[in-house]
Amino acid sequence: MDSVKIGIAKRGNLTEEIGIISGLIGVEILHGVIMVLLSYIMGLGLDQFSLIVFSTFFSFLFLLPISLIFERELWPKKLTIKFMVQLVLIAFTGTTLFQSLLLRGLKMTSPALSAAMPNLTPAFIFIIAWVFRLEKVNLSCLYSKLKILGTLLCVVGAAAMSIMISTTTQSADPVASSSPSPPTNIFDLKKIIGCLYLITAVIALSSSLALQAYTLGDFHAPITLSALQSLAGSILTALAELCQEQKFDVGWPAVTIVSLIGFTLLIGTLNGMAVSFTTWAMKKRGPVLVSMFGPIATVASALLAVIFLGDTIKIGSLPGMFVMFGGLYLVLWAKRKEGYTCNISKEIVIDDSDPEKPLLAD
Repeated sequence: MDSVKIGIAKRGNLTEEIGIISGLIGVEILHGVIMVLLSYIMGLGLDQFSLIVFSTFFSFLFLLPISLIFERELWPKKLTIKFMVQLVLIAFTGTTLFQSLLLRGLKMTSPALSAAMPNLTPAFIFIIAWVFRLEKVNLSCLYSKLKILGTLLCVVGAAAMSIMISTTTQSADPVASSSPSPPTNIFDLKKIIGCLYLITAVIALSSSLALQAYTLGDFHAPITLSALQSLAGSILTALAELCQEQKFDVGWPAVTIVSLIGFTLLIGTLNGMAVSFTTWAMKKRGPVLVSMFGPIATVASALLAVIFLGDTIKIGSLPGMFVMFGGLYLVLWAKRKEGYTCNISKEIVIDDSDPEKPLLAD
């Protein structure tokens, strides 16, 4: 009888593992779709702050009924000041700051590069987690070292891809010289500045993910947290635009108001779907594992941008993309082996309420 129960439990864990991994792959494809849509809409002249305000508000409307149906019993009886402060910080870093910087970088670079930069998130999460003692890594364990190596490979691959995309080829003027020099690669200053925006956006996102992991230790309703983050982010972004521009202006997009609402409603709905599942998966497996699926969004956005926006893919950026995927699978493999081999679970408290629960805990 006990063996039957154990078998059922193992099948349940396997089904959940497959569901989480499959869902995260789908989420990253959605992120690629969203990135291409954002690039297209911003090309029509829509103000970035207005885009964030409308899309995040629609995300809130999408997530609210889901949280009411599935998580109402998990809501705390009262909201503490600590939670309100955490919510404001999560919304500011993960919505207002992250999306504002991301859209600035997207406008100056490309959908593929904007989707590639978030692959730097694991490195920043490791730093933040170690500083605030949210992550415990057994450096004497081989698989822990391989997990760190895989994360570094993701970072190196994303950086290499970004550098290659930021270079342009310039040929010498054949009229000015009878023996023209061979083409030389120079850096595109606009894309370099865009990359800096994207890197800063990733730092903000990493901070938000780490804080979400900590907050979910006390607030056990991930979809509700996502809904509240969307609402708070919409309000904070609107306030930020009022403070910066002294007015709220949607710009002069070359679309009708109906199309404008339709675009932002579509982005808000897709983002709501992605955020809700990501938040749930993060509570189950931690933000580092969630962020390791980022390379899939890079590939999806690059392919969609080629098909629908007429962008081109530089062959020189492909090795960096392959390095990122190599790091992804190395981390996933090492993470699974680490739990069985290094006995890390004996050194940690696995109660969800423990704020020092490792971000990579199964």
